[in-house]
Amino acid sequence: MPDAARSVQRTYLLITLLSTLSASFIWGINTLFLLDAGLNNTQAFAANAFFTAGMVIFEVPTGVVADTWGRRASYLLGALTLLISTLLYLFMWETGAPFWAWAAGSAFIGLGFTFFSGAVEAWLVDALNANGFTDNLESVFARGQTVAGAAMLTGSVAGGFIAQHWNLGVPYVLRAVMLGFTFLAALVLMKDVGFEPKHGAGPIKEMKHIVRASIDGGWRNRPVRWLMLAAPFTAGVGIFAFYAMQPYLLELYGDETAFGVAGLAAAIVAAAQIGGGLLVPAVRRRFARRTHALLFFGIVSTLAMVVVGVTDSFYVAVAAIVVWALAFAAAGPMRQAYINGLIPSEQRATVLSFDSLMGSAGGVATQPALGRAADIWSYSTSYLIGAAIQVAALPFFLASRAENAESDPITLD
Repeated sequence: MPDAARSVQRTYLLITLLSTLSASFIWGINTLFLLDAGLNNTQAFAANAFFTAGMVIFEVPTGVVADTWGRRASYLLGALTLLISTLLYLFMWETGAPFWAWAAGSAFIGLGFTFFSGAVEAWLVDALNANGFTDNLESVFARGQTVAGAAMLTGSVAGGFIAQHWNLGVPYVLRAVMLGFTFLAALVLMKDVGFEPKHGAGPIKEMKHIVRASIDGGWRNRPVRWLMLAAPFTAGVGIFAFYAMQPYLLELYGDETAFGVAGLAAAIVAAAQIGGGLLVPAVRRRFARRTHALLFFGIVSTLAMVVVGVTDSFYVAVAAIVVWALAFAAAGPMRQAYINGLIPSEQRATVLSFDSLMGSAGGVATQPALGRAADIWSYSTSYLIGAAIQVAALPFFLASRAENAESDPITLD
């Protein structure tokens, strides 16, 4: 591998480490933080739904920003927006803000993450291509996922135990500090390579051109479209399943003040991310096509959610969550390599943002609905309903397989 490509990978891994570590300080206790602020389950998951609604609203516009102003500029805007929105969350918690304020603050956090989504992946792929990278993309995405998992493991466990020993606001302070370091690292290290931001035609005209081309390269690209249509069912349910783990595992554990256990819930997912990234070489050897892997892991994750929903054992639920998270983690790099092999560089960030938008749209619908199911019935029932919803993704994996896309076959090195 050329030295320049190695340098790109190192930068990618570093900013992945910093951004994930900073974000993950609150991932283990976010739902508990909202409940502590006076929201009930329905309101807490509705607030999370406004977060995903913000991602739906801003995904494509921020993707266009990345394809016009540059991927580095988009990332810097994301870090700055998340820093400000984290401080806003702290202020609302301290002052007992009403629900509408939490809804607006959550949408603002969604804006911050949309500046990240699409931009980092597009920056990486274009920079690697420009520097003579010839290996498989799964290997790079898998390393990134492993680093992200390690960062999430560290941050979520630390955040849970810090909240338990001090209070639920301290992890948000740590998140804001780390986001400042993330901003500085990206400012110094990230450079747009293999991609030239386009300013000459005027911002409005250029944005219209990119959106139009992105529709052609994304939505009208049939193999990509099928995976986009599966995203609301997989990612949408996955968002709820992750955040519902915190109070649900505390309920099964029998101590609703054991915030360290809530942090452990996020740590389980983080460890599974590391394991999933390490499994990618074995997955490549076991499947002839990427869509076969996506279908298999989609079935496994759905069955794991069923187990979470039917058990009343804390330890069985933890084991099932590990399987669920491993399935998602192992499928992730395969999906990324499949889609990136089918979209053009010029609109890569916008298409990837639109793909992320589809998953977020599913979260907007599923989070308040499943949160309401948890209020009316139980968390276990909400997981069973989520598993039923996720089944709807499987036909779209089959439809994408039927397209025989050029990036679908797995070529062993």
